[in-house]
Amino acid sequence: MDPAQRPRPPPGSSTRGLQGLRCECDLACPGVQPGQECRPSPAPSRGPQAIAAGPFNPVPHDPSVSTFFLVFTGAAVLATLALAARQSLLVAYIALGALLGPWGLGLVKDAAVVSDLSNIGIMFLLFLLGLDLHPQDLIHSLRRTTLVTLASSLVFALVGAVIGLATGFTPLEAVVLGCAMTFSSTIIGLKLLPTTVLHHQRLGEIMISILLLQDFIAIALLLLLQGAKGGNGQIWSDMALFLLALPALVVLAGLGARYAVLKLMQRFDTIREYVFLLAIGWCLGLAELARVLGLSAEIGAFIAGVALASSPIAIYIAESLRPLRDFFLVLFFFTLGARFNLGMLGEVLVPAVLSAGIAVALKPWVFRRLLERTGESPGRSNEVGFRLGQLSEFSLLIAALALEAGAIGERASLTLQLATVLSFLISAYLVVMRFPTPIAVSDALRRD
Repeated sequence: MDPAQRPRPPPGSSTRGLQGLRCECDLACPGVQPGQECRPSPAPSRGPQAIAAGPFNPVPHDPSVSTFFLVFTGAAVLATLALAARQSLLVAYIALGALLGPWGLGLVKDAAVVSDLSNIGIMFLLFLLGLDLHPQDLIHSLRRTTLVTLASSLVFALVGAVIGLATGFTPLEAVVLGCAMTFSSTIIGLKLLPTTVLHHQRLGEIMISILLLQDFIAIALLLLLQGAKGGNGQIWSDMALFLLALPALVVLAGLGARYAVLKLMQRFDTIREYVFLLAIGWCLGLAELARVLGLSAEIGAFIAGVALASSPIAIYIAESLRPLRDFFLVLFFFTLGARFNLGMLGEVLVPAVLSAGIAVALKPWVFRRLLERTGESPGRSNEVGFRLGQLSEFSLLIAALALEAGAIGERASLTLQLATVLSFLISAYLVVMRFPTPIAVSDALRRD
């Protein structure tokens, strides 16, 4: 039938198809001339936002929620199994990261989200340490442990370089490996130390001062690696900035705590929520300022804690922030396991096991001998050595920056990463089984 002969519906009316199609005639459809065919057009589509959630139309997937569900639910399950097997909880968290991470089952495909948040746990840990360490005590401890820290760092660097050369790495890669073996883990060393020992005994003062001096050495090394990408001029400018930024940060922290933070806390000390938020803001604010000045955020958080240590309210702040610290530390150890490339395990297993084994065996002996020469008792020196007998989080950062700067290859970087994780596992197991810790599986050794 000729379109012109088709009967037209009355003006303003319309006909609808059986499948949701709409056909408008020339009077209802703009642009359709009389006598032309009015083609059917589909009804407006309903996007996913218009579909109500139901049993057959689930809510859109949120990867961040799924990631946190897997991390903490999996951590609860593996922590239960670890305690039943009389193992450290830290081992469970690292194993969970390797199992669920990108190189394991792949359930957590992007560990960067967790990694960024996990660094906050280290800041809170060092902030709480600073809260319980008066400036006078810190200066006294640093004076007594400077020689121990420098001598031990030299020994560990030489041994690490020899291991690197013996396992087929280039001389530059061997030097980087030796430097990475210099440091001990702040997280492992202090997380496994009972609170009463950490805050009120000589053992805690020794460990904090050694780890703090190692952090300064690590920052200088990281500045060298970062400057290697920009030339020698950038190296010296970064070092000069570091030497100027540290005293400036200390002065700013002291003035800010005395004339702003402590006065605000004293005025509104009855509002606990405000004190809690102000403490978090002070910690993270000074950490960010330290990062802007070229220092590490962890040092900024530690200085923020020391600046408040003389106030009686420091005790309340420390108790309030501990659960928040533990939350982020779970993410930190999960990230350690998720970072490792299991596909290259065969290539790096032998040098990594050798490096980790020598580090765990040598560090306790070296620290014990050096501390005994400074007048410390054999028992205390031995315990400090075991608690510091592992590689450091800085070792992982050195591996990443050195690879990015072209100083080492991927094999050397992965070897250093695996050696660090293995040293964490072995050292944590030895400490938990031999010395008092908050997470000991034995009732006789469990202390907080």
